[in-house]
Amino acid sequence: MDESPPKVSLLDVVRREIRVRHLSLRTEQQYVYWIRWFVRHNRGRHPRDMGATEVESFLTMLATERRVSASTHNQALSALLFLYRAVLKQELPWLDRLERPKRPMRLPIVMTVDEVAAALAHLDGQHALLGRLLYGTGMRIMEALRLRVKDVDFARLTLIVRSGKGNKDRALMLPQALVPELRVQLAHSRSIWTRDRADQRPGVEMPEALERKYPRAGESWAWHWVFPQATLSRDPRSGNRRRHHVFDQTFQRAFKRAVMAAAIDKPATPHSLRHAFATHLLQAGYDIRTVQELLGHADVSTTMIYTHVLKVGGMGVRSPLDLMLNTQSRPATLSANG
Repeated sequence: MDESPPKVSLLDVVRREIRVRHLSLRTEQQYVYWIRWFVRHNRGRHPRDMGATEVESFLTMLATERRVSASTHNQALSALLFLYRAVLKQELPWLDRLERPKRPMRLPIVMTVDEVAAALAHLDGQHALLGRLLYGTGMRIMEALRLRVKDVDFARLTLIVRSGKGNKDRALMLPQALVPELRVQLAHSRSIWTRDRADQRPGVEMPEALERKYPRAGESWAWHWVFPQATLSRDPRSGNRRRHHVFDQTFQRAFKRAVMAAAIDKPATPHSLRHAFATHLLQAGYDIRTVQELLGHADVSTTMIYTHVLKVGGMGVRSPLDLMLNTQSRPATLSANG
């Protein structure tokens, strides 16, 4: 009887290496997508039998034929670099020669205070709380959805963002106005948690190291989601049916409808609330370093984009046409003899 171990596919190895490094599920999905496309583009050849020519040809195709954005192009390049370095364990000279396209500097879509108020007025229930939370704290949408009960501190009016972008934690203000709504939301979340425990369902998703060290922690109230999904879903990694947090697409669709209902003529998204948070704080006189820390930016140059927004209309310079027309419309003054 042949008892040789079953063959492991390349993409399975990719997934394993990603999980060993504790990268996010979204990163795993993106990397697998690009590596699969790269292999198919080269008619199924194994990447170890390919090199600089095939990689550069694939990236050129994305840029010239598919006309992908610089950020998408960089994402594909990162996936291929991970494939060769982390999976195939190849450190080849040509890997360092691959150039990343420069991302153009784009001014963010920033809503005015009145526009934010109008959009939020067209959200209801849990979505209304989420919208106010994003605008009131500057959190990214996934940071808000991944909030755990233990990360809400009513006594200090503080929210803790765990493992944000760059795998960094940061502390944010909890808007006083949201305290009553958050308490109601937590009561709703606790009722779901109580039902799950009574039904002996698996606990919520935990960071891998903690799940191994504290196997029952995912069943505790402290680690439960502030915004749990109403129904169970299958964990794409473990295969368990468990309680996930609210899906980001659900809120994105609700916010899009709210923007349309408010007749806002800007392509605003939930991330626009984060932009509005930063810009409105700077307008209120807060210094840029404070805003940088609240947003979780590693470099202040990233936060500086909002100072450009404040200088809209020619960097704050008044047009000579307005000056001329203003002078012409000014009433003539009478002379002393007149």
